[in-house]
Amino acid sequence: MAMEPRLETLIGLLRHRESPANLALVRRAYQFAERAHKGQTRITGEPYLNHPLATAVRLAEMKLGISVVLAGLLHDVLEDTTLPPEEVRQELHKEFGDDVLGLVERVTKLGKVQYRGIDRYVENLRRMFLAMAQDVRAIFIKFADRVHNLETLDVVPETKRRRIALESLDIYAPIANRLGMGEIRGLLEDHSFKHAYPKEYAWVTGLLKERLPKKTQYLERIRKLTRQDLTMAGIKILEIHGRTKHLYSLYKKLLTHDKDIDKIHDLAALRIVVPTVGDCYAAMGIIHQRWHPLKGRIKDYIAQPKPNGYQSLHTTVFCEDGEIVEIQIRTPEMHEEAEYGIAAHWQYDEGGKRASLAKEKLAWVKELAKIQREIQDSRQFLRRLEDMKIDVFHNHIFVFTPNGDVIDLPEDATPVDFAYAIHTEVGNHCSGARINEVMSALGTPLKSGDMVEIILDKNRKGPSPDWLKFVKTGNARDKIKVHSKQKLADWLKQVLPPVRKKG
Repeated sequence: MAMEPRLETLIGLLRHRESPANLALVRRAYQFAERAHKGQTRITGEPYLNHPLATAVRLAEMKLGISVVLAGLLHDVLEDTTLPPEEVRQELHKEFGDDVLGLVERVTKLGKVQYRGIDRYVENLRRMFLAMAQDVRAIFIKFADRVHNLETLDVVPETKRRRIALESLDIYAPIANRLGMGEIRGLLEDHSFKHAYPKEYAWVTGLLKERLPKKTQYLERIRKLTRQDLTMAGIKILEIHGRTKHLYSLYKKLLTHDKDIDKIHDLAALRIVVPTVGDCYAAMGIIHQRWHPLKGRIKDYIAQPKPNGYQSLHTTVFCEDGEIVEIQIRTPEMHEEAEYGIAAHWQYDEGGKRASLAKEKLAWVKELAKIQREIQDSRQFLRRLEDMKIDVFHNHIFVFTPNGDVIDLPEDATPVDFAYAIHTEVGNHCSGARINEVMSALGTPLKSGDMVEIILDKNRKGPSPDWLKFVKTGNARDKIKVHSKQKLADWLKQVLPPVRKKG
């Protein structure tokens, strides 16, 4: 009897690294999930079983251990099933053991949140932190589950679709980033971007469609020359290829670069993987012999890793025809860490030294779990994170409207940035702000957890050019500049005599 194609894909991913006994367990887990979800369909109309199977395939692609893959395949059997939960628990324990049962239970607890606004947001945070403190592998399953849900979001009603997308951008993607899981973060952000901000998504994809083919073609020439130079220097190349910047990451960068794609030097970058740290530095030296680096654009993340553990050498160089190219150089271990982050420590080794090392790296999560038990008020919880200097959301803050809506802003953003994030007219007519019910200057830096109320003046004729001295977002800067230019044009019309046509 022919195997279901996706199950065949899953077995194929595992066959080279798992024992025949473990592969048999995967087939049994598939049969169990098939029975638990019998007759169920998703909103897309496809069999429900497709979802846990896709989740398990994603986890196998991340090279995670067998318990995580089994739990991914079974993650919905306690909730989205026609079988009695207690009967399911007993059978899971008997067939797959305590580890798999425990993971399934933790993922189930991360499920449906009944709150709205700020409380929904914070409750999601609490659950994520608690799950990470108990067993971070549950978060890996939740990420894989969420990625597949986002991939099939087109058929979901618009209001729910946008809520899921924003929740993924505001909570899931930043946590994936904090855990160093670059690939998952990129998938979460790009799939969410499409539904959270459709107009902006269309703009960015349009820019890419216009520029990327030429950039990719040029990068291929640089790749061949670089390979030739490194080979002649005796440096072994394990991998050398171009990589395109993720859509949402590109969008955020455009906002801080005057929306000018020509100012983005890493739209498509060259990535080089070499055997050792010494080879990384040697390769950079060879590259700089051919092409001059841009001043201030050499970044040594090997000597000084990013807060999430990311390591690589980055250099931006002037190449042929005056083009500028970013090049990233790393070892295979650094590449695994960059793609999978903390999850790399659970690859094939759920109870060994690598997993033990990963648990040490998650000490900050234990502290978060402690404060989330102690503090019940949503805003106090977020302020405590800020006070502890726990960099959960690197370079991001999350502030709230009086209605409890979450606004995502860059670090040190001000009430004016907040106002323009809500609406252009709110920014243009902003005359003051209350932060946590206290009147505050418009240039006051905001912190995560702040509640901001904008005071409007309908008679105000527009933004002050002085605001440009302190705003942090490209959006606010653009809106202020546009209004200032229009104001100048109107004034010139008044003071200059009209031009008369000859004849």
